[in-house]
Amino acid sequence: MSRDTLVTKFMSRAKDIAEGQDEFLQALEEVAQDVLTIEKADSALTQARVMDRLTDPDRVISFRVVWQNDQGEVEINRGWRVQYCNAIGPYKGGLRFHPSVNFSVLKFLGFEQTFKNALTGLPLGGAKGGSDFDPRGRSDAEIMRFCQAFMRQLAPYIGPEQDIPAGDINVSTREIGWMFASYKAYSQQFNGVLTGKAPSFGGSLMRTEATGYGLIYFVQAMLGKQGEELSSKRVAVSGKGNVAMHAAEKAIAEGAHIISISDTRGTLYCEDGMSEEALSWARSRKAEGKGIDNPPSSIACRFDADKTPWDFDLDIALPCATQNEVTGKMAETLVDNGTRLLAEGANMPLTKEAATVLDKAGLVRAPGKASNAGGVAVSGLEMAQNHQGEFMSADAVDDRLKTIMASIHDKIAEEATDGNRINYVKGANIAGYRKVADAVAAMGAI
Repeated sequence: MSRDTLVTKFMSRAKDIAEGQDEFLQALEEVAQDVLTIEKADSALTQARVMDRLTDPDRVISFRVVWQNDQGEVEINRGWRVQYCNAIGPYKGGLRFHPSVNFSVLKFLGFEQTFKNALTGLPLGGAKGGSDFDPRGRSDAEIMRFCQAFMRQLAPYIGPEQDIPAGDINVSTREIGWMFASYKAYSQQFNGVLTGKAPSFGGSLMRTEATGYGLIYFVQAMLGKQGEELSSKRVAVSGKGNVAMHAAEKAIAEGAHIISISDTRGTLYCEDGMSEEALSWARSRKAEGKGIDNPPSSIACRFDADKTPWDFDLDIALPCATQNEVTGKMAETLVDNGTRLLAEGANMPLTKEAATVLDKAGLVRAPGKASNAGGVAVSGLEMAQNHQGEFMSADAVDDRLKTIMASIHDKIAEEATDGNRINYVKGANIAGYRKVADAVAAMGAI
């Protein structure tokens, strides 16, 4: 049976199960295209029906979150935890608070997280969770009360050997602290049930920087395979969140020219590369809840509400904002502007049309399940430190992060190298699948 026939039949079954879950189906099809022929060629994997089992998560916990705002009024939000697959370790994945959060988004993220975690080589299963709560415009006290209410509902279903959530969009060290305290009060135990904690109560150094730094380490591995360096490359970054800003910080330190960051209002363009002063200014604006428009003349950057980060001459694109942010038209612009390499800092930031455009143009691209795995890698290190009761220095964590990102790169290269070209998407899908599938098949029908 041909690959196309296998994929068509598989996706037909999947659509019956996941009707209307567009983000999930998009992620599922990308993986299915690369791994179904591998599953079909292995009788043990075929008998285990690995991909059919991965079409649905192990468990979905859906709950109501009731809390009070500063006026004493009752507000109601929806919360979820999608425990996707724990074949190689306890469930692990972030919590996201954003009005765009729904079951389809979390299911796609949990599916991707399963393969991402497998690529790290650490014993971590895949999960994702969050709420449609929007923290914008809320007081600190309101956000704290929401976090406490959210954790009261989630607490019975997580634990240090069961499911270990972390942060994601709008869930930082502060929110993790509030939820950790709420869990501790519920369980009457002090353990590593959450990662991304402050170092004062068990968090790992370098966790905040890990995803952005890891993205740059992966890009350096990609360039090294081509005999090139990051220094002097023109790099465009989308977003101004944690991943974007730390990727920009590390790239600048490595000698790259960061030409752009962005927010929902538009793009901050720095033709000669962003200075540390400019990066500091952008960070301070974000901390104040403000946009990056109206930059001071001293930082030598301009703000353009009508441009995206991809509208300028660049060598490397790092989409770090959110899923499906890069459209087909934007992808065409990337190609026209000479982009040679794209690495995903966000999860699935390319639409299906954008991915097709870049692949036809031969642009080398790394999927988020590989290139943004640095965050979960250091979360895994935090779990180990919590178990051992011994904590690593920042330099030691950073060295481990570099090693893990290089190892992920090498695993992918082993799976999908054709001559001098590596198909990073295919390699990541196959390498992640093999790890998960072997475990699923070995455990039998359960």
